[in-house]
Amino acid sequence: MRPQKTRWIKCSPGERCFRPLCKPLDKVEGVHLTLDEFEAVRLACLEELKHVNAAKLMKISRPTFSRIICAAHKKIADALVNIKAIRIEGGCCKIKQRVSKVKKRYR
Repeated sequence: MRPQKTRWIKCSPGERCFRPLCKPLDKVEGVHLTLDEFEAVRLACLEELKHVNAAKLMKISRPTFSRIICAAHKKIADALVNIKAIRIEGGCCKIKQRVSKVKKRYR
């Protein structure tokens, strides 16, 4: 199997875990959403980018982006339908550094 290519994400979500309140903590199962899946959902669903454009931002191919978003949707649907917790962590990602453009004024 080929090693995974590094995926670029805008920012780390920090430690994120969403769990249903209707089940006792000791009876809650969970699903793991990787950081690249989280970023794919953010770009496609929240930012409403086309897969081609979102893939370019993550520096991956469009088919790879489609596989990532499909896996993310499946995990999220499983968690919502089967009342499971969602934990966001891991994955083969690097965080983009913001480049600030500062204009200097000379007198």
